[in-house]
Amino acid sequence: MSMQDRLSLYSGNRLKLGLFGANCSSGRAVTRVPERWSGSWADCLRLARMADDAGIEFMLPVGRWKGYGGDTDYQGDTLETVTWAAGLLGATQRLTVFGTVHAPLIHPVIAAKQFVTADHIGEGRFGLNVVCGWNEDEFEMFGVTMREHAARYEYAQEWLDAIRLAWSDAEDFDFAGTFIKLQRARAKPKPFGGGRPIVMNAGASPTGQAFAIRNCDALFSMTPKGKLAEFAAHVRNVKALAKQGGREIDVYTVAVVTCRATQREAQEYYRHAVIDNADWAAVDRIMAMRGVTREKFPDDFDERRYHQANGMGGMPVVGDPDGIARELAEIAAAGARGIALSFVNYGDELPFFRDEVLPRLARMGLRQGN
Repeated sequence: MSMQDRLSLYSGNRLKLGLFGANCSSGRAVTRVPERWSGSWADCLRLARMADDAGIEFMLPVGRWKGYGGDTDYQGDTLETVTWAAGLLGATQRLTVFGTVHAPLIHPVIAAKQFVTADHIGEGRFGLNVVCGWNEDEFEMFGVTMREHAARYEYAQEWLDAIRLAWSDAEDFDFAGTFIKLQRARAKPKPFGGGRPIVMNAGASPTGQAFAIRNCDALFSMTPKGKLAEFAAHVRNVKALAKQGGREIDVYTVAVVTCRATQREAQEYYRHAVIDNADWAAVDRIMAMRGVTREKFPDDFDERRYHQANGMGGMPVVGDPDGIARELAEIAAAGARGIALSFVNYGDELPFFRDEVLPRLARMGLRQGN
């Protein structure tokens, strides 16, 4: 096994595909429909095995500690991501499973040990998604004060540096940072096979993107609907900045899929789940927490509200299998190395996507036949 194997997610596919948010009740769909995703362990395990058999490359969880209320208490039942990953890695053969971890909430020596344990369970298939946090309501649960935006990334830099030192060949080591101080720390075993877990981040601000470019193997970025040229320019810029620093980085994005046999069926279900039965109380609370108000965004507030309901802002991809494959191919052509997908119900909808969309992507040369 090489580091390149890890970075490729053990797949020769040009376009990597994953499932995003399945560790949470309702997943990424802020909806009241009764068939919405449960997020239960039994359903996650069944989904991971299905994804593994289908050749899906990764599963990426949401780091969530507290639900958003509303009629459904959106994302109120959420499985902790590192133990979730460890369980899924033990039950699969090819799938890379990420832990999404709030750096300020977990001590780096403990975190490094957790990640290595999951990495050994998966024989090199654990990935780390570093998050710095934005939800003050959650931080209050831990008695942790949220730092000013730039300081969050300064802390995350020390946290990740300390973890990498724990993963290194160092025996006993000290670490003297502004925020983190370690004396005679020891961390054994090291990551599986002599490599290290792939590291991702989804920073959207200039500070967050600079952190990812310095430290991460991949940056998760949103793809604005109808603005693929903007996304392509963003990918080129990120890669150029990484190259200036002597590094390489991939850009991944998020798509929220509604795929049905016909375009009309897909659009009808989208309206049913995302508009007619959205959990608007939860949507409005999330938007208020993020400071998104009609006064600040008068021109596109309603559109932002619909996108929040559909998949927490992910790009909506709605259509029949031909249309879905075409849109995913366009995202790939804009420079995305991979796409994290979500559905209203992953378990119910993935089989149709697997049987109809994956073969079309293979015929387009983006994926190999499974």
